[in-house]
Amino acid sequence: MSLFITSLNSGSNGNCYYIGNEREAILVDAGISCREIEKRLLRLELSVKKIKAIFISHEHSDHIRGVQVLARKYQLPVYITQRTLISGRLQIEETLVNEFKAYQNVTIGQLTITPFPKFHDASDPHSFIVSGNGVNIGVLTDIGSVCKHVIDNFKLCHAVFLEANYDEKMLEEGDYPFYLKGRIRGGHGHLSNHQALELFTKHKANYLSHVLLSHLSKENNSPQLAEQLFQQHAGNTRVVVASRDSETEVFIIKANGKTEMPDKKIVVNEKRETLHLNKQISLF
Repeated sequence: MSLFITSLNSGSNGNCYYIGNEREAILVDAGISCREIEKRLLRLELSVKKIKAIFISHEHSDHIRGVQVLARKYQLPVYITQRTLISGRLQIEETLVNEFKAYQNVTIGQLTITPFPKFHDASDPHSFIVSGNGVNIGVLTDIGSVCKHVIDNFKLCHAVFLEANYDEKMLEEGDYPFYLKGRIRGGHGHLSNHQALELFTKHKANYLSHVLLSHLSKENNSPQLAEQLFQQHAGNTRVVVASRDSETEVFIIKANGKTEMPDKKIVVNEKRETLHLNKQISLF
């Protein structure tokens, strides 16, 4: 019993995360273009036809840039709060818009999506737990501070997309104006490497098999720095840096915390379509 996950892009230039089973999948956010989403799925040999819905975390452009075209082209339902829809000025067919509320589960085939609130400088921001086949996947990015909602949901995860946005020293010594530095580290912006690490070390489940460090700042962080910091405390958890320039490989997350090697073939639908997971995508 497993779920398949990949980051199609992660960073201030666009965020898009894929979570699915053998028959259906969802996207959390669509912050890159429809064309780029299609290209990256094709390179991973994941069928766009398996995507059954898009869930939007908040209205910032790096999370919604591609949603209008993608939803219209494939007639995909978009799950979004009313405040986020208005704040994002999104023009989506009324029949495709579905409102969600915190802790009210949404069922998409055999997947269950649980939204929960978080601190971020947006109108109505949420993160998500995506569950299926006994596996819980967390999408915990764009978090200003670690609140009880974040802790309680992080504890459930078999794998997680976890924000590690900035290194404190790099941000302090960098060229960003004072107001922007304050926005980033002010409790409604983003998590630093050490804030994310504290959440990880204090609250991770013993079955957490993968942490995908996400939404790294181009100017105020380094993939090598973030990865090295987490590797020191990873134990049996695999640490991956989600790239701001390309997709990651597809990870197969199992309920027992173990994973299959990504070079195996898996039957992914009733027609025995074969998904080849033998690609190694550069993260940097």
